[in-house]
Amino acid sequence: MNAEAETQDAGEDLLFSVADGVATITLNRPERKNAFTFPMIEAWTEALQRCRTDAAIRVVVVTGAGSAFCSGGDIVEMGERLDQPPARRKEELYGRIQRIPLTLEDLDKPVIAALNGVATGAGLDLALMCDLRFAARSARFAETYVRVGLVPGAGGAHFLPRLVGTAKALELFFTGDFVDADEALRIGLVNGVHADADLMPAVAALARKIAKAPPLTLSLIKRAVYQGMRNDLRTNLDLISSHYAVVTATPEHREAVQAFIGGRDRT
Repeated sequence: MNAEAETQDAGEDLLFSVADGVATITLNRPERKNAFTFPMIEAWTEALQRCRTDAAIRVVVVTGAGSAFCSGGDIVEMGERLDQPPARRKEELYGRIQRIPLTLEDLDKPVIAALNGVATGAGLDLALMCDLRFAARSARFAETYVRVGLVPGAGGAHFLPRLVGTAKALELFFTGDFVDADEALRIGLVNGVHADADLMPAVAALARKIAKAPPLTLSLIKRAVYQGMRNDLRTNLDLISSHYAVVTATPEHREAVQAFIGGRDRT
């Protein structure tokens, strides 16, 4: 079953398309600010798995339909599950929602979040686990778990401190306060801010530019950075020397070197 059929099975709550080596995943419940449901999470995971295995896909963009990126879990569905035992709630979180960060960890391709509007709670967490984040000027962000007596269950407690520092992350978690796009840029939550109308064209242009790079080089750069955050210097240097040796044997590297020597550098 292809990705288009999968999105139809999810009631078209998640859209998937591929063009110019870029896969675009669009959360598509604008009437609910793209709050996710379990079928939506399943479709999202399957789309990411296709992105991982399809060689034609070199970059992934995640965005939302309408005026929001994602408001997190659907509160109405949460209300329906209030009487479930803790073991069942844990399995729902680990076995379903947390499949997104775990699948993304296995995805050796650049993933860009185009934050077209509000991102809160798990919706923000799911943006944090992308490699790059760009925001529309009107977008706002908040870790709203504390407002409903929850802890950041989708990975925010792991990702946010690594982006903005421990103290700032705790402030955002403790208060549930919103930050606007400019403040998000200042604290390192996003890479850049664009006028609302310019966000998707700017992200698409960046994605196409990255997609032109050698895929193995992109993959090994991403691995080196993320694995390097967990390793000591000696291990990192050993790792990158192995990566370096591999990419120097690729046709893309040889062609680029020969083009440069011949004065034909295409950049």
